[in-house]
Amino acid sequence: MPKAHARHILVNSEGDCEDLKKQIENGADFAEVAKKHSQCPSGQQGGDLGEFDQGRMVKEFDDIVFTEEVGKTHGPVKTQFGYHLIEILSRND
Repeated sequence: MPKAHARHILVNSEGDCEDLKKQIENGADFAEVAKKHSQCPSGQQGGDLGEFDQGRMVKEFDDIVFTEEVGKTHGPVKTQFGYHLIEILSRND
C-alpha cells in the first residue's frame, strides 16, 4: 500500500490560500505559515500530518498527495473542510 508524509495549511477561502502560497513561494517557511494561519489542529505542528496510507484522507487531498510532485507546495485544494495548501514531504509508491 502506498504511503506518504505530508503537511498542509487549512483556511476558509481560496483567496487566503493563494496569498499564503505566494508567501511560501517568496521564501516564507511553510511550518511557520501553518502555525500562524492553519485552522487545522495540525497547524500547531507546522501542518505536519505524519505518514499515512493512500485512501486515509478525503479524495481531493489524497489525489494530490499520491500523484503530484514531492517537495512542492500544491493548492489551493478544495475539500469539505475548506482550502488546503499541501506539501508532499515523501512518498513510496
